[in-house]
Amino acid sequence: MIIQITIIKIEDYGPWTLKLGSDREAQLQIFQAKLYSDLQKMFSKRDSIVYFNRFDELIAVTNGLTLEDHLSIEREINDMHKDLNISMSIGIGATPLEANIDAYNSRRNHRLLDKSKLIYSNDQIQLLYNNPNKLFTDMLAQILHLDIDNSTKVSNTLSPYEITTRIMKMFSHLIELFIEQKSMTFFLGGDNFMVISNNVTKDKVSLIISKIYASQNIKLNCGIGVARTGRKAVQAATEALDTIRNLRERGIIQPIYEIKWI
Repeated sequence: MIIQITIIKIEDYGPWTLKLGSDREAQLQIFQAKLYSDLQKMFSKRDSIVYFNRFDELIAVTNGLTLEDHLSIEREINDMHKDLNISMSIGIGATPLEANIDAYNSRRNHRLLDKSKLIYSNDQIQLLYNNPNKLFTDMLAQILHLDIDNSTKVSNTLSPYEITTRIMKMFSHLIELFIEQKSMTFFLGGDNFMVISNNVTKDKVSLIISKIYASQNIKLNCGIGVARTGRKAVQAATEALDTIRNLRERGIIQPIYEIKWI
């Protein structure tokens, strides 16, 4: 199961923010939200999905996207945000973390002036890939969609910020547990998390959920989606999570459910 990951980065982010002056924080938050929205629209149109890593850096599951697809998005985002220098680094691997590292190595190799890694560049666009002659077509993505079981009960007993502290503590624990599986975890807001998780078994997911419950007394449900592309895998995972809720309404408790569209 091969997966393709793309790291999207605002180059020279620190110096760029300083140009906005000391009254820049609100401007930055507005801009970052707009950039994320623009990128999500562009990638989702191509059956991919984008996650925040840091605010100057995003990570996308881009199975099936060609170099020309990436370049088209870069040109489009460059036209919308002409004062930015955006780079995209593409990586492939058997696990999400391996693909992420491969994408990172594309960036590092370019910084070391290995021009063979530079697919395309101008003053504002950089497209980097270690394997320009080795594009895979038989890719799969496995995505986990997790949420807190009966989160309404928790929200009725704690204030909003107290809930956030518990969720962030759990998020940190989930990251640690899933990084051991070479997977990458992202917080989506509310009580929802998604994990890019190729090759993680249902038994392993069950073990991780059990560890979260043992350490924090929080029950999680998990929908697992497997599909050719990132967006379809997310759709399958969310449908699986909805199925868990529907089963619970019928008195059937099944915290993990998997849907495969392959």
